[in-house]
Amino acid sequence: MTSRELTGFLPLAEQQADDARRRMSDLAWRLGFGAISWPWLLASLSGGRKADKRALLKELALPHDALPHLGSWKADVGFLRHIVREIARLQPAQVVELGAGASTLVAARALALHGGGRLTSFDQHGGFVDATRTWLADNGLEADLRHAPLTSESSDWPGRWYALDALPDHIDLLIIDGPPWSVHPLVRGAADSLFARLSPNAVVLLDDAARPGERIVAHRWRQRWPHIDFRLMHDGTKGTLVGRRRDISLPVANDNEGGRSWRHLRRAAAMAALLATGWIARGALGEFPQAAQASPFLDEAAASHRAGLLRQNMASQVESATLNADEIRRSTGIILPALPRNWRVTDVQLFPTPDSPAIAVSIITPAGEQLSFFADRAETPAEARPLLARRASDIIAYWEAGDMAYALTGRTGPRRIMTLAAEITPSI
Repeated sequence: MTSRELTGFLPLAEQQADDARRRMSDLAWRLGFGAISWPWLLASLSGGRKADKRALLKELALPHDALPHLGSWKADVGFLRHIVREIARLQPAQVVELGAGASTLVAARALALHGGGRLTSFDQHGGFVDATRTWLADNGLEADLRHAPLTSESSDWPGRWYALDALPDHIDLLIIDGPPWSVHPLVRGAADSLFARLSPNAVVLLDDAARPGERIVAHRWRQRWPHIDFRLMHDGTKGTLVGRRRDISLPVANDNEGGRSWRHLRRAAAMAALLATGWIARGALGEFPQAAQASPFLDEAAASHRAGLLRQNMASQVESATLNADEIRRSTGIILPALPRNWRVTDVQLFPTPDSPAIAVSIITPAGEQLSFFADRAETPAEARPLLARRASDIIAYWEAGDMAYALTGRTGPRRIMTLAAEITPSI
């Protein structure tokens, strides 16, 4: 949750001709991306559903009025839930946050509930840092909050960057919620200066990840940091990029990286301008220009089907035929459609995926067909109309609805699986 105002944070000694030209360049970027980013900026105004906000506060045992309205520049409920889930899963010793506010309160409370790790938070506004520190104290929480004015520059990324000091040697969770895009649409890319400090299996969370600028940032991060698996999650109003570091050696920096970086940025800006109209017409972006692949999602759907068949033949594996869609949504954020009433649910399980649990439902149709219905957050090239795929002897119909991706898997013919899928899709 950061302010858009930067006046007063640039030293007077730096107001020179070269700096003026740089600022004009940044202004051109802001104007260009402002023209194509307004649909995402409008979508961010709500901050998420009030019911989801109440559920989050209840989970954290915070008062109902502990959080302000979560719209516009503040982190939305979807991003805050990612913070809570990752802290509960990782129980991190060191959390670093860029951009203080609502996310600071939520992270501090989650740490108090799950392991008591240390939170170091930076923000460019000194008065806001003091106010946030008081806000945390009013709720019995504390964090190491620091004023970090935007006086630094990155050799790889445009815009002003935080003057960071005394960072921990190892970071288990990195939360990126600033600086605001009004500095530069790509300014948050400079957060990768901290990636070398990520501990094995550490997690990076980038807010506002559905915006065009952040998609360019994510595209370049994927190229530059291949040992970090990045995935865009659509379970909020603004999107969250989740990066998970694999436990391998870090790449060695190249002295020529700076020159190549600017060439990549110029090329990306040109591509963004050419594709802006198409992006707005779609209403939702895929990953920044690249061939979309549903392969991981389809592999997971097929694996869940095989696991379900195996469980049915194992007496030691307790099955649960209770399908509580409301509980699943509250706990995982996954929205399940209504299944046909004459389908018999034999098992409902959380299915592990690289990012967060998916849901696998084993089903028997009135014709005796054994199916698996698989649901996860959308990250595939699917459409609302089901598409077909094959994995070994499994036939898979897969599609998307809003932020969710679904797959129906069975060992039957393609025409039959499409007919069965059509019994679900009208209700989505």
